[in-house]
Amino acid sequence: MPPNIARIGGALRRAAEAVSAALLAVMFLAFIIQIAFRYLLNWPVGWTSEVSTLAWIWVVLWTAAFVTREDEEVRFDIVYGRVSEPVRRAFTILTAAALVAMFGVSLPSTISFIGFMGVEVSTYLRIPLSVLYSIYILFAVALIIRYGWLIWEALLGRKAPRTDPSKLEI
Repeated sequence: MPPNIARIGGALRRAAEAVSAALLAVMFLAFIIQIAFRYLLNWPVGWTSEVSTLAWIWVVLWTAAFVTREDEEVRFDIVYGRVSEPVRRAFTILTAAALVAMFGVSLPSTISFIGFMGVEVSTYLRIPLSVLYSIYILFAVALIIRYGWLIWEALLGRKAPRTDPSKLEI
């Protein structure tokens, strides 16, 4: 990979990680504010619960789409880890093709439904639900691209992703 592309990819990855960290910080601050208002001031506020829930949805989907690497994904290693490399590539092609097909087929309806949700707003923040749930579209498109790339890599004969539990960062 050319150094410029690697450098840009690294910068984009760090930016995606920063967004995930910011979302976790927002969720944590909303949680602390909720506790302080409820138990110290005896004044429960609802917007903090809404912010925490929405930040959680965004952090999970954002991180799954843009931060989690393929070797960090959960696999059923009992079978996958014991088969030969060509069989692992075939497993990769089959599962990736199934995921691309499912997300690809559902994407137009998902976009339509999320657009339709713009007529509703969140309870406390009054943000259109289409904006709040738009992260799912980014998630679906990112997974289609990611698994399309895995299919391409497997068809070219490159090694299938393999998780080595001894090398995972926890």
